[in-house]
Amino acid sequence: MEIFYSHLTKERIACYKLVMIIVSACLAGINCAYNGKNNREPIIESLVKKGKAIPLCPEQLSGFSTPRLRMEIIGGDGKDVLKHKAKVVNIEGENVTNLILNGVKEVFKIVKLVGAKEVIFKDKSPSCGVKFIHSGKFDGKLKKGMGVCSAFLHRKGIKVKGI
Repeated sequence: MEIFYSHLTKERIACYKLVMIIVSACLAGINCAYNGKNNREPIIESLVKKGKAIPLCPEQLSGFSTPRLRMEIIGGDGKDVLKHKAKVVNIEGENVTNLILNGVKEVFKIVKLVGAKEVIFKDKSPSCGVKFIHSGKFDGKLKKGMGVCSAFLHRKGIKVKGI
């Protein structure tokens, strides 16, 4: 094996390393939003096509199907969920916080695996929201705050941007 790989010098290996970012799959045009649709952004789709970004959906990684019931954070935002001071519930009132947290762990595994230092997520989502999330009252209104996954990645030193 050593002989076969002898042509791979440290310099050549360094050239192979790409700076990868993670993006919300719905922004790349993948139909994974709660309603079965997407939130396609051409620039994000282009990054994925060029191999510069990896699309993923924290809610699908949590085990939720698409389409799925709407979810919102009650009692705060994603930072509060991580402190066990708020929870994520679906529109039927079911507490889905533990499932969301499982998805966050899976996202973080991928972030570490590919060495991503930046994510671009869909704002307003209970998982991905960066600047805004829904009010927690299922009334269509927004409030300032981060989703659970964004808050966790931010806490881990990952640059989180929202669209």
